[in-house]
Order: sequence, then C-alpha cells, then structure tokens
Amino acid sequence: QVQLVESGGGLVQPGGSLSLSCAASESILRFNTMGWYRQAPGKEREWVATITQGGSRAYSDSVKGRFTISRDIAKNTVYLQMNSLKPEDTAVYYCQAADYDTGDFWGQGTQVTVSA
Repeated sequence: QVQLVESGGGLVQPGGSLSLSCAASESILRFNTMGWYRQAPGKEREWVATITQGGSRAYSDSVKGRFTISRDIAKNTVYLQMNSLKPEDTAVYYCQAADYDTGDFWGQGTQVTVSA
C-alpha cells in the first residue's frame, strides 16, 4: 500500500511563505502525476497543482504565480512552495499520487492557516 506523508503546514501571516512536503513510500516516478489539493472548511476539495511523470507542471488560476510544485526524485518527495499567502489559502492541503492503472492515493493532509 502506497503511503504519502505531508508535512510543513502551520500558521503564517498574510504575505508570508510556507513549504509543504509529501514523502512517498516508493518511487514517485511510478505515478503518472502527483499533485496537491486543498479543502477549506465548508467547501469541496479543490485542485491546486500537479507535476507529471515527465516533469510538466500545472496550477490552478487561484495560485498561479504564487505557488510552485517541485520534486526530488531521489528522496521520493514532492514539494509545494507557497508564497504571498492570502487568508483564502487557509485549508487542509492534501498530497495525491495518481496511477492510471491502480487508482489514486492520498495523504492524511496538513493544515495551513493564513491569519494575522
């Protein structure tokens, strides 16, 4: 069973930065895509960013230009660097790994709170 463990969440002031990590229990190159999603209280989970097996990246309009997804293949880890954070970025952030043959895997989530 694939395990994804997120870390790096916390409380930050508006305009600040945080970096999230997602450590996988096996090679991240196994997965077709890896990504980050978030869920704010009372809202549905929404897509934030994706990095493909080949290294291509995509972002939702709400975070484009502020967030950067990256990976360290040797460490089986995907990162989300979040800059210029806004209160509306407050949410639980989840790491996702997609294997088109076997399905999606999810981490347990990490809380990000942006507040003065």
